[in-house]
Amino acid sequence: MPIEDPTLRNAREAELATYANDIAAAIRPTAARYDRTGEFPFEHFEILRHKGALGLTVPEEYGGRGLSLYETLLVQERIAGASGATALALGWHLMTFFGLSATRAWDEAVFERVCRDAVERGELINVFATERDAGNVVRGFKPTTVARRHGDGYVISGRKAFSTLAPAVNHFTVLAHIEEDDQTAEFLVRKSARVRIVETWDSLGMRSTGSHDVELDDVEVPADALLVRLEKGKPSRFMACSSAYSLQLPAIYLGIAIAARDFILDFADSRFAPSLGSVILDAPQVQHKIGEIEILIGVSKSLLYGLAERWDRHDDLKDKLGSEVAITKYAVTNNAIRIVELAMQIAGGHALSRDLPLERYFRDVQCGLYNPPHNDMVIDRVAREAIARQRADRNPSAVIPITPTPQGPDRTAHTATTRSSEAIA
Repeated sequence: MPIEDPTLRNAREAELATYANDIAAAIRPTAARYDRTGEFPFEHFEILRHKGALGLTVPEEYGGRGLSLYETLLVQERIAGASGATALALGWHLMTFFGLSATRAWDEAVFERVCRDAVERGELINVFATERDAGNVVRGFKPTTVARRHGDGYVISGRKAFSTLAPAVNHFTVLAHIEEDDQTAEFLVRKSARVRIVETWDSLGMRSTGSHDVELDDVEVPADALLVRLEKGKPSRFMACSSAYSLQLPAIYLGIAIAARDFILDFADSRFAPSLGSVILDAPQVQHKIGEIEILIGVSKSLLYGLAERWDRHDDLKDKLGSEVAITKYAVTNNAIRIVELAMQIAGGHALSRDLPLERYFRDVQCGLYNPPHNDMVIDRVAREAIARQRADRNPSAVIPITPTPQGPDRTAHTATTRSSEAIA
């Protein structure tokens, strides 16, 4: 392993890396147990609260640390190395505040209250948008969750799927269709007797994210619970700023892959092979795989952190990097899968044993394929953009619109071939 990490550019980032490594050390001993049981890791989130992690992306004026995109990725990469599921669950909370800090889409008084709830009371939050078989609400499909006017407020009914953090949140937001206005809006909802968690989450990987269904049975909310309306034909807050907040996702899967790399180096350096008369790390074929792993990690870090640095530094580019965000998610996530596969090949049959963490890394890292945007969507997007450029060069007067790839909270599949494979919340 390199002595210095070139992604750490200054003392603040080195401090954040140490901070994240301390959290990782605290949650690592119980990560496998939560993976096996599928229980939500309340213990991990108590550690995160104690360490102040729930306020990392809350603006400084409201008591948080206001981390940049680059800094957030540094932290998430390291926490994911200990528990991918905990990092992913925390990530949706952090992404919510990061996106809202950039867009200020909500009424500022409401945003401040939710921010202070996170910092001062350790409250978690997530947006519950996905619905089974309802399509992609970000693209304009009408959610089946409905909001009806009731006095000065609303009554909301419906069922959301893949609702990460469901066991741990006291408040959350939902996308619901306002019947009287024929419009979709985001509402802030507090848990009550009329909010029921349906324990549906029993997955191959990311098993302890608590991504169950949430059922709302005529839940009454006040008028100011309506946070923002999604206007037809206009980008929502979930697609603003190139959806750069979603780069936390590849950072998490990269963190899992780096954990696999670290494990296999120790494993190969301590496993004696009689046929070699040495440890297996000295075998040329093993060293070749280690070289491949290092190249994939290097490429992934360059892509991920290079893009984050560009996004942080250049305000004029923030809304123009949507394709780069999608490409980076595609490349880093697929590289992470390959890294874990190579590590498992080095370990051989031992890799399949639950006594080693590789099989957990392998299962968790597959889930990146089902976080948006999916591989086929990214390929389709960049192909259409390339074709549009080609035709624009040949016919400069032609205007060929490119539909942006949604990367917001709706985590359903988007094509006929993937419709049944809901995304990992």
